[in-house]
Amino acid sequence: MAQRDYITRAGWQTLAAELDNLWRERRPHVVRELAAAAAEGDRSENAEYIYRKKELREIDSRIRYLRRRLDALTVVEPQGTSSDRVYFGASVEILDDADTHQRYRIVGADETNAATGAISMHSPVARALLGCQVGDEVVVETPGQRRYLSIESISYDDTEAS
Repeated sequence: MAQRDYITRAGWQTLAAELDNLWRERRPHVVRELAAAAAEGDRSENAEYIYRKKELREIDSRIRYLRRRLDALTVVEPQGTSSDRVYFGASVEILDDADTHQRYRIVGADETNAATGAISMHSPVARALLGCQVGDEVVVETPGQRRYLSIESISYDDTEAS
């Protein structure tokens, strides 16, 4: 079964803003710099020209990727606003078996970020948490490890968007 490509509204807006920045600002700047480097003469030994060509290829590649990706993604609005169950887009505070508090935000694969606690809905932790309530205890099976987590709180505060 294929995994669905979901994303939060904030995540989609972040990718769309990156695409817009690349297309409207970064790419035109690099094209101008490339034209100036090309005007200097012999392109085979022109380091600035070679560098700008490579940079332009990378930008164009990222633009193509973002366009395809944004077309393939489905924006999902939070299902729960009453903070009663864990659904896509939820921020979940958990207590693990080492008495450590952690906060995870369940998001699409395109917006995961370990530094902010944004985890993919397809990750073992997120799969174990989805559908649970405050007070539920879950077991998470990861390669070589079994973790026991207790759900302390659930919120759908959009200001926590990654």
